[in-house]
Amino acid sequence: MCLHQPPCPPADAPDHDSARPVASHPEQGWSLLCNGVVIFADTGEILPDGRAIPAPRTSPDPPA
Repeated sequence: MCLHQPPCPPADAPDHDSARPVASHPEQGWSLLCNGVVIFADTGEILPDGRAIPAPRTSPDPPA
């Protein structure tokens, strides 16, 4: 999918989310990157092979 130079990192690279966006829909909360990864506003991702990477969840701070 990536036709520019230098090419973006492939979807299986650790830095895959640094690829260039080719479609962005902030009103819907997602963007498609040129390596085929779909990233969501909550930081979840869908890889081109269909695997989902959930958004990291943080636990609330324990009471003091």
